[in-house]
Amino acid sequence: MVRIVIFANGTLNQPNLLRQQLSSTDRIFCADGGTHNALALGLIPEAIIGDLDSLSSDLISRLEGQGVTIHSHPTRKDQTDLELAFEVAIAEQPDEIMLVTALGGRLDQMLANILLLTRPDYISVQLTLVDGPHWAVLVRSHRSVTVTGQPGDTLSLVPLTPTVTRVNFSGVEWPLEEATLLLGSTWSISNVLVGRQATVQIGEGLVLLVHLNQSSEEV
Repeated sequence: MVRIVIFANGTLNQPNLLRQQLSSTDRIFCADGGTHNALALGLIPEAIIGDLDSLSSDLISRLEGQGVTIHSHPTRKDQTDLELAFEVAIAEQPDEIMLVTALGGRLDQMLANILLLTRPDYISVQLTLVDGPHWAVLVRSHRSVTVTGQPGDTLSLVPLTPTVTRVNFSGVEWPLEEATLLLGSTWSISNVLVGRQATVQIGEGLVLLVHLNQSSEEV
């Protein structure tokens, strides 16, 4: 399984927890200033994508000398650095793209970073987001996802389309069977994992499954 991890220019929360989520086989891409977050973990990225306004010329030269591929774009552009990074990553046809350090800072950027996962042309790739003890995965139409954790972990379903139909959610304190979720409703927030695994399956729509590991602690 090929996984690309994209570092965005957000906040690096609980870096030791993030290290535990990473694998030595991950391919590391950075959206401009996300490079600083990767370097803070001791990671040299494979590629840096963006207008590079958050990086010094000395750092760029040093990383180029270490074999890092630089995808440079003009500052005046129609896409964020993160969207450009996704385009490069999608072209590599990975099995999964994991987005990290995408939250914190400006509200508009943070919301755009999350909603970027809903792009229909990303349908071939599993998309996940990690931030500290939070792990989230986008569940698309007619797909199912199983999450593993500890009893007592918080699991939430956040609808991202006007309706999400035929929602089946098992392994939780308040299971759902053939339910319909509505955009803007909080009905499916803060469910609880009762065993080690829970599974969500949907019909039509898009939903973000968010897992909060209650036992995670910074070490």
